[in-house]
Amino acid sequence: MKTKEENKEKSFDAVKFMREQRDRISKDIMDLSPEEIVSYFEKKTKREKRK
Repeated sequence: MKTKEENKEKSFDAVKFMREQRDRISKDIMDLSPEEIVSYFEKKTKREKRK
């Protein structure tokens, strides 16, 4: 009975990707006021909807 596949090389590492994105966003909003943070995410959300 095979319970676990042998280690396969991943083509996409979701955990690594999420950590990179979290770190990038943290840097972007580090020095912003609460109002500026809200504006930052509103702009990002609008841009994503256009795609």
